Amino acid sequence: MELAGYAYLIAAVCFIMALRGLSHPETARNGNRYGMIGMAIAVVTTLLMPNVLSYELIIVGILIGGTIGTFTARKIEMTALPQLVAAFHSLVGLAAVFVAGAAFYAPEAYGIGVAGAIGTGSLIEMALGTAIGAVTFTGSIIAWGKLQGVVTSKPLMFPGQHPLNAALGLLLVALVVWFCIDQTPTAFWAIVLLSFAIGILLIVPIGGADMPVVVSMLNSYSGWAACGIGFTLANTALIVTGALVGASGAILSYIMCKGMNRSIFNVILGGFGGETATATAGVEEDRPIKSGAAADAAFMMKNADTVIVVPGYGMAVAQAQHALREMADLLKAEGIEVRYAIHPVAGRMPGHMNVLLAEANVPYDEVFELEDINRDFSSTDVAFVIGANDVTNPAAKTDKASPIYGMPILDVEDSGQVLFVKRSMASGYAGVQNELFFRDNTTMLFDDAKKMCEDIVKALGH
Repeated sequence: MELAGYAYLIAAVCFIMALRGLSHPETARNGNRYGMIGMAIAVVTTLLMPNVLSYELIIVGILIGGTIGTFTARKIEMTALPQLVAAFHSLVGLAAVFVAGAAFYAPEAYGIGVAGAIGTGSLIEMALGTAIGAVTFTGSIIAWGKLQGVVTSKPLMFPGQHPLNAALGLLLVALVVWFCIDQTPTAFWAIVLLSFAIGILLIVPIGGADMPVVVSMLNSYSGWAACGIGFTLANTALIVTGALVGASGAILSYIMCKGMNRSIFNVILGGFGGETATATAGVEEDRPIKSGAAADAAFMMKNADTVIVVPGYGMAVAQAQHALREMADLLKAEGIEVRYAIHPVAGRMPGHMNVLLAEANVPYDEVFELEDINRDFSSTDVAFVIGANDVTNPAAKTDKASPIYGMPILDVEDSGQVLFVKRSMASGYAGVQNELFFRDNTTMLFDDAKKMCEDIVKALGH
């Protein structure tokens, strides 16, 4: 057992090194390696523990899970990664519920007492792990549905929503107390069912534009659920790993909320962005716009001194990052300064655009976050927006009825010229029309993002 403690300590250090590595794109690969090494050490150590009595079911589980994971990793598209992350969070939450259930019905196997006489501390850990895990499960399912388009991305609000959530939260606390006193199966399953309901109610009021924050917060929830169950199992590695995931996810969520001018407490309690917000998609589609072709865009950028590229989910869907980098390389060869502006919630999850640009070997020193580049738009000749929508919408600053009101945006409208690559005039993920489309300095480039970049590359080569 002493050797296992040392092994778990080494695994924990690897996990900390992994988080440190993942904090910057240049060290992200090493961070992933440290994470894999740490997890391998933790799994092997657990399998060699003397209280493991049979390996048959463990091997079957590893084979089934490993096969599904390998197939999914090889087949998943980059654009579907946010949905995949949300789905995996749901599995972590459900696993916490299952482990808590097993510990409750067979406490002797976990060394926490006997049925009906489980220690109070273990009951509290079990109840918290169950509640957080169940909230994570259903909340992640709803997040997956919104990201996948199965559930509407619009906020689903109803009168008395917050008082209802508060009442259910108090009821959940009462059920935990009841469970710790009577240790009845009824109390345990009441906690599970109520937590399932709370998970749904917390996520349905949150709109699509805020989904990256939700995914981050659910990541934190899954970590705390694992941590709680780690105490029940007296597993040091699970406690440390869960705490690291929970804390890092919470910090990331706070950073993103700060970057979006949202309240972290509203994220936790469910529903943010304004209860009176209404979608305005399509209201102004008949207003005049300017549209152009690839040759027009090539001419404007070739005669510019500075170009800022603003990537968004449309770039990810079209897999246009490689053609975009080729376009940027041609511009830089002409002596034009090219930089990339990344909004904290561009795409469907934190870091989505950074990963895509890194995949296309875009130099890290050309990629800037919102707070580092926003002031430069006013001195930029051309802003090239490729597939981004809500994160460039001026309505976030002016329309108090908008679901995205108060969210900091990339000030692309301050640029000399705006080239906006989009398939159509359809609204963004938040369901609101982009006022930027109708500005005098905006030229719409209607086409698939990849094809448009390829056509611009051809025009620049002439």
